[in-house]
Amino acid sequence: MRNLWHQITENLIPVFRRRLSGVDALPQLAVLGLLSGLITGGVILVFRLAIEWPLEYFLPGDGSESFEQLDILTRGLLPLAGALTLGLFLHRLATHDRKVGIVHVMERLNYHQGYISVRSAVVQFATGVATVVTGQSAGREGPAVHLGAAFSSLMGQWMRLPNNSIRTLVACGCAAAISASFNTPISGVIFAMEVVMMEYTIAGFTPIILAAVSAAIVTQAMYGAEPAFSVPALTMNSLVEIPWILAIAVIIGVAAAIFIQLVDTMGRYHHRPVLLRIAVCGLLMVPFAIVVPEVMGIGYDTVDMAINGHLAFWLLLGAGIAKLIITALTIGLGMPSGVIGPTIFMGATLGGAMGLIGAQIAPDTASSVGFYAMLGMGAMMGAVLQAPLAALMALMELTRNPNIMLPGMLIITTASLVTSEVFGKKSLFLTILKSQGLSYQNSPIIQALRRVSVGAIMDRSILRTERHLSINEARKILKSEPKWLVVEGSSGPTALMPAVDLARYLEDADPSATREDAELQEQLDLMDIPANRRDIAAVQYQATLEEALDEFDKTNVEALYVQRHVAPMIQRVYGIVLKSDIESYYHYRRS
Repeated sequence: MRNLWHQITENLIPVFRRRLSGVDALPQLAVLGLLSGLITGGVILVFRLAIEWPLEYFLPGDGSESFEQLDILTRGLLPLAGALTLGLFLHRLATHDRKVGIVHVMERLNYHQGYISVRSAVVQFATGVATVVTGQSAGREGPAVHLGAAFSSLMGQWMRLPNNSIRTLVACGCAAAISASFNTPISGVIFAMEVVMMEYTIAGFTPIILAAVSAAIVTQAMYGAEPAFSVPALTMNSLVEIPWILAIAVIIGVAAAIFIQLVDTMGRYHHRPVLLRIAVCGLLMVPFAIVVPEVMGIGYDTVDMAINGHLAFWLLLGAGIAKLIITALTIGLGMPSGVIGPTIFMGATLGGAMGLIGAQIAPDTASSVGFYAMLGMGAMMGAVLQAPLAALMALMELTRNPNIMLPGMLIITTASLVTSEVFGKKSLFLTILKSQGLSYQNSPIIQALRRVSVGAIMDRSILRTERHLSINEARKILKSEPKWLVVEGSSGPTALMPAVDLARYLEDADPSATREDAELQEQLDLMDIPANRRDIAAVQYQATLEEALDEFDKTNVEALYVQRHVAPMIQRVYGIVLKSDIESYYHYRRS
């Protein structure tokens, strides 16, 4: 058994890694997507249970969201005490360890090739549970996406996969997390590609779809096949409602722009101590928890009642506005809360309120309040995240009603356009990244280079050699017919030269090849003989072509040697990459 495992690790896994270096490794990526979905589905189950069990025990009534049934004193003190505890916890962490959520996942993708640490996952799990359990205005989907991305990334790191594969695994984890949270596999796939990766690739679809489906199966085994909300049969009664739907889209677009602006404005206080900022979040939450307790926690019970038409106009409007204000203020100040759940809450309540107004204006033709609540959910999600397709797919999967697609497309695209074009707002996540002094590069060239590892294009016809050789040793080296010679220096490879230059020098120096044995021991200095030598620097085997180009720009060398740690203090060189190789590969693929 031990010999069998040794053969697998020594033979199959290196081949598996090598295939993953390129863009054509669809079977291998499919396997990774399936594993990512199963792992993420299990993690999300544990995360949801960690939230639901204490709330079901602590809160009065049935379910895990009945914060409204708490007495006034408890409602006021719970989020304040929770914020102070969270503030103390975050205060003890280093600044880089406090970063959580979807924004952190996007940062790790853009700047660190998707590498996410175990510590980050642990912090996200703890803070994600704490924010919801202590009644903050929070969602569980943002933390869930971070956890799915983190555990998928850790799986790739443990398998020592190329960085382009780890990036795909992060996308798989994001899709699986959304799929497991809402039981919406299609919107999970689109969310991962539209919001997080910001790219669509044919090779990327297959593993991400498999991850979303397998994660949904895991959660369905525990919670059943029903979607997150109980939705009645919803249809648009008349085309006469189209102008009112457009008016609601404008209102939702304005609300989304205000939300993004509030988050951006409060983000300017990030230089303040984290304990102070989180404590202020707790203080701000107190009056909202006392007056409008519906804003506490995830609030999906309120969303469900809004969809089923069980809430009055002023409660819908007040809860929607209150959720918008307190969520924006606390997230902007640094509360580690999820934002997807609150956008669904805001959209459902504001949409439901507008639906009641429409029923008063045209009682004979207006559709149900739940119809407008669902449209509001999709519109707010699409406008805040600037992800209309993901919002549309979520709307379709949550309602399971194709009749809502036409008005859904209209309201989501219109609201997104109002937010982006009228008010000039980008996605909330990109706005937060910008406020932190970061950017997200998603140009077609960068995306293409990120999909391929250096292992896919490197030249393996190399031979490492010492700088000083005898003529006899030089001839033995040339017998193996390498294309390149990597010349060793005192602290590793120091230069690259074509093997043909050494062969030419030996022919010129000894055209008859009949020298005495003593002369064959004459020492050559490979750094001194005439040759087209190139300066070189190292790049890791897992690196993408984007990382290789960055290394070229940073070091100004003419070639990179591809290496990997095979043992402590031991590096193995696998091949050589020239800048022209990267340019040729990109132009070939593009054509």
